[in-house]
Amino acid sequence: MARYYNRYSDFNINGQNLTVPFIKLPSLSSDKKVIYKVNSSRLDKLSQQYYESPYFGWLILQANPTAGSIEFEIPDNFLLRIPFPLVNTLQEYKRNVELYNLYYGEE
Repeated sequence: MARYYNRYSDFNINGQNLTVPFIKLPSLSSDKKVIYKVNSSRLDKLSQQYYESPYFGWLILQANPTAGSIEFEIPDNFLLRIPFPLVNTLQEYKRNVELYNLYYGEE
């Protein structure tokens, strides 16, 4: 079972919370696809289904920037990309966060 990953800890510098930037997640052939249905689909449920943890809905939304910035903006029948597998995706996310901090600084 996947454990919770606190993505905000990468943007807490000296006790100050910074804005979490958009981090692009590349498409992989191993990614899953699912049709999002308003009033029946939920990101926490999709996260549970694909990652065995309800805590990675943010990652699914991060992989689908054209879907909107919050779950309630996702249009009905939208084809969602589920980045898969989870561990590889989190490693890629972490690498991209480190690159972001290298390029733009942590403060």
